[in-house]
Amino acid sequence: MKLIILDRDGVINRDSPDYIKSPAEWVPLPGSLEAIARLTRAGWCVAVATNQSGLARGLFDLPTLRAIHQRMEEALAPLGGRIDGIFYCPHGPDEGCDCRKPLPGLFERIGRAFRVSLSGVPAIGDSARDLQAAAAAGCRPILVRTGNGRRALSEGRVPAQTPVFADLAAAVDHLLAETDHVHD
Repeated sequence: MKLIILDRDGVINRDSPDYIKSPAEWVPLPGSLEAIARLTRAGWCVAVATNQSGLARGLFDLPTLRAIHQRMEEALAPLGGRIDGIFYCPHGPDEGCDCRKPLPGLFERIGRAFRVSLSGVPAIGDSARDLQAAAAAGCRPILVRTGNGRRALSEGRVPAQTPVFADLAAAVDHLLAETDHVHD
């Protein structure tokens, strides 16, 4: 199985310092949905790992989060794209959970759910905490410059040897070319 793990806000859709609190605020980044559709058509399983502390902060509730994710899935469907699992941390930063990135708990849940080793699984994020969680779980972290990616780069918080791409579409182009090359 070819598994990929994506962060949501800043990778698939626009991020907001005020949180994505409603389906109307969920706006896909240019090319991101098409990139996920290309992964789906190439036989990849796509999982999303996202911190959603807005739940703990009372900014939105679980039915609203489900509606946001339903909007994302409905936007993908006409393009032939699919998300095979959405995993989120509902906790605030001070709750001491193991699922809030930069800790690897969400990634470990994904590995258990798909019954795969996470060793070398590409994990695409836009922040240092995404990359740290991916690396701690044994994944291959990849940074995109969308969302908080440029800031993470300028602050020097990106681990050495981390591939950096303009956006999800460019990262997916690279991964698909890489896997096509392996099968040649």
